[in-house]
Amino acid sequence: MVKNIMLGGVGGQGLVMTTAIISEAAFLAGFDVKTNDVIGLSQRGGKVWGSVRYGEEVFSPNIAPGRADVLLALEALEGLRWSGFVKAGGVVILNTAKIPPVPVITEKAAYPEDIEGLIAGDGQRAVEVRAVNALEEARKLGNLKVVNMVTIGMLSAVLEDIPVDCWRQAIEAHVPEKTLALNLKAFDLGREIR
Repeated sequence: MVKNIMLGGVGGQGLVMTTAIISEAAFLAGFDVKTNDVIGLSQRGGKVWGSVRYGEEVFSPNIAPGRADVLLALEALEGLRWSGFVKAGGVVILNTAKIPPVPVITEKAAYPEDIEGLIAGDGQRAVEVRAVNALEEARKLGNLKVVNMVTIGMLSAVLEDIPVDCWRQAIEAHVPEKTLALNLKAFDLGREIR
């Protein structure tokens, strides 16, 4: 069976590295892995997204709307934007920290209220929302740069078919050695958040 993971965020949040860590963890667990990420708007702080698909045999990295098992949303509004990709019974890992887009900054649009409720309560399908202000959790650890590691830890708790050791090896391969201990601490913290 193939697992489908959709990622959504804002340029500059580290979506490419996050995708690489997820892909490598699945590969180290012995799965065939296909991945892609779209980063064209990242230099302008625009929306960025990616996908990881893994299983015994995977032919394409693309995920159709309504087919993702998990959405890893690195920013709240992007979580709402990509929530339609999650299947009934799927999980949305939602970083509730907000990065207002230009229309909100210029007061041409309002940032939506109760994004968590909008994702969970659309009435058409039941999805589980696991929400955390990962930015605040990273702040408590003393380094805002480990935000995504908190959400990767949360994802690892959902994807039980990838052993924890594979996640740790993937993190070790992608973060600087001088920050490895802190990144692993953030990962472990994320694993405890439900």
